[in-house]
Amino acid sequence: MCARPGQLPTGFPQLTVAGSFGVKFRLRFRDFLMPFPFSPAGFPIDVPTSLCLPLAAVAGVVLDRLLGETRRWHPLVGFGKVANAIERLFNRGPLRRLRGVCAWALAVLPWTALAFWGRSGNPVAWLLDAFLLYFALGGRSLAEHAERVAGDLAAGDLPAAREHVGWIVSRNTSGLDESGVAKACVESTLENGNDAVFGALFWFALFGGAGAVLFRLSNTLDAMWGYKTERFLRFGWAAARIDDVLNYVPARLTAFSYALFGETKRALACWHRQAPVWESPNAGPVMSSGAGSLGLALGGAAIYHGQFEERPVLGEGRPARGEDITRALALVRRSIGLWLAVLLTIGAISA
Repeated sequence: MCARPGQLPTGFPQLTVAGSFGVKFRLRFRDFLMPFPFSPAGFPIDVPTSLCLPLAAVAGVVLDRLLGETRRWHPLVGFGKVANAIERLFNRGPLRRLRGVCAWALAVLPWTALAFWGRSGNPVAWLLDAFLLYFALGGRSLAEHAERVAGDLAAGDLPAAREHVGWIVSRNTSGLDESGVAKACVESTLENGNDAVFGALFWFALFGGAGAVLFRLSNTLDAMWGYKTERFLRFGWAAARIDDVLNYVPARLTAFSYALFGETKRALACWHRQAPVWESPNAGPVMSSGAGSLGLALGGAAIYHGQFEERPVLGEGRPARGEDITRALALVRRSIGLWLAVLLTIGAISA
């Protein structure tokens, strides 16, 4: 049966690690799925404790696939309004970086703490975890946006494709040709696969629903405050750096997952050569590996906020076409399946 919070099941494999100053401590493989104080509780069927969180992850992904984002009263919409109010209050006067740190903490930490508190001693904590992950995921929304662009290109409606791809990228899309639209959409699909799905799954695996909340809110603040403009350069520094830290491991696991489901050797080579020269420390590995896996040449020149930017090349191969959007989505979906299979396997082995 799933253990009560704080209860450890028996039979978990352990690893003894030598720490600093000769101190030894034990790591259980289950610890990489959920910290001891927040073990799942209240699962409705007789399953090992180590499988409760992986099954909650499957439930969250299925909910996202079936329901997508709620049309009204989505929590992130409300959070965005709160974040805007906090930004107006804190983004003024001297010490902007310090004010940005305080603003980030005020916007993110109370909700993360509430998520931890809500599952403490809760007999249906697994259900809360599943719904928190569902609200943190954006897989179906990403697919719907990308498929709309692919449909426009298939129908030969370039103006509609330009408009719709502009909803998911920050570059100027008004002058893009068909290949430019496809390239922008594939890049966004690959990068947002990490931001909208895999980052939340990674932190969910470590800290349950609270981990997913922490990642999603932090990633949202990076999207709102992490710009290198006069308004946000110093105030948004903390939001951008914290998101970089939280995304560091998930981005590299995502890049490796993309490599497995395509041209693996080329993907790993592109990741090794191209990621270090990309401005973003996390988008670089994800997009270079994804582009190499698909056998596409992405990156290159683009216009952002009216400014021409000559970006490094990502991947290698032919230019992107409309049908490559579907291939990029397939790469994301197969990687989601892999991640869930790994979580379930670790949970089953640890049972």
